[in-house]
Amino acid sequence: MMLALEVIPIPVDDVDRALAFYTEQVGFRLDVDYQPTADFRVVQLTPPGSACSVQLVTAKSPSRVHDLYLVTPDLAEARAKLIAQGLAVGAIRHKHPFETWAGAWNAGMDPERRDYASFADFSDPDGNTWVLQERGFDSRRVLESPDAPSAADKTPS
Repeated sequence: MMLALEVIPIPVDDVDRALAFYTEQVGFRLDVDYQPTADFRVVQLTPPGSACSVQLVTAKSPSRVHDLYLVTPDLAEARAKLIAQGLAVGAIRHKHPFETWAGAWNAGMDPERRDYASFADFSDPDGNTWVLQERGFDSRRVLESPDAPSAADKTPS
C-alpha cells in the first residue's frame, strides 16, 4: 500500500493576503486559483521542491496550524533568501547536546551541520507557524559556489 500526503489545508482570514504572502515572500508556486462562485474558492500552492501542497481555506474558527516543517539542504541560505523577500524569520537555533537532545537549544547553526539539528521559524499573517529544518547539507556545494571564499581567503584556525 502507498499513501502520499498531498495537501494540507491552511486556515486564513483573507485568501488574497495569504496568497500574496505565500507566493511573493515565501516563494510557493500557485497551482490553482479556482472561484466558480462568489462563495466558493480553492487556492492551492506548492513549496519549491515539494510533492505536498497547501490549500488556503477561509477560517471558520480562530484555530491555526502550527509547526509545519519545510526541509531545506541549506538553512542559512534559505533563511537569507526569505528575509531578502521581506519575510520575518526567527534566529537559527540548533539542538544541544545533539546526541542526547532533551529539548535544549543553542543559538546558531549546528557546528557539524548534522541532519535534523538546525531550525528557524516564521509565521504567516494569520498566525499559522512554519519551521525551517536543515537536512542534507552538502559542504562541497558551498565550497564550489562562486561566492565561497578561496583557500587563500581563509584564516587558519
